[in-house]
Amino acid sequence: MTRKIALILSALALSGCSMLPSTQGGDPQARRTRSQPAPVAVSPATRQCLSGLAQLGAEYTPLPDRYLDQGCTNLDTVQLYALRSDLSDVAISNLGPVTCGVTEAFAGWTRYGVDRAARQILGSPLRSIETFGSYNCRNVAGTGRRSAHSTAAAIDVAAFVLMDGRRITVKNDWHGGTSDERRFLRTIQQSACKRFDTVLGPEYNRAHEDHLHIEGVIDGKSYCR
Repeated sequence: MTRKIALILSALALSGCSMLPSTQGGDPQARRTRSQPAPVAVSPATRQCLSGLAQLGAEYTPLPDRYLDQGCTNLDTVQLYALRSDLSDVAISNLGPVTCGVTEAFAGWTRYGVDRAARQILGSPLRSIETFGSYNCRNVAGTGRRSAHSTAAAIDVAAFVLMDGRRITVKNDWHGGTSDERRFLRTIQQSACKRFDTVLGPEYNRAHEDHLHIEGVIDGKSYCR
């Protein structure tokens, strides 16, 4: 090992930073993460969260902390690529940075709430989840209060694609779907309310007629509408 490499490794050890695990090799946790070109500093709590994500089978990359304009932040966030159901990988579309805690809750909801409900109610496993995104530096509509999206602590979920090709959307199927599709959407909303601090859907207001807004990690009673 050259002296230059040794100095770099020494600096990383002193700073508390860790290189992200490689996607190659025999470590199953490492294989569930994507490569990252630079080291990312993580707190012990975030390290524990990342370990939980890997155990749930998530494919992700930890992201560096960022303090952005107008008080918006990306702290302890990850870029999520795919999740794992009981049977297969579940693709996730249109998702930006999300806090690790919300991502871990999302992973559990996808596997134990959404996929299992899809198989039990609709007779087909889950293939993918479509979202309207996560991080967005903005206020709650009609207020001067910052949205949870401004700290990457919320996800707007729009649709679910099943292995048999069916696409269940909040906009079209909450009221207009078959009885099983309507039951599926309401069942997974209720299961989300057991994992997330706030869950808002079409029954809340017209701004949520086309998606489920899931926010924060539950710490007590959830606000579920």
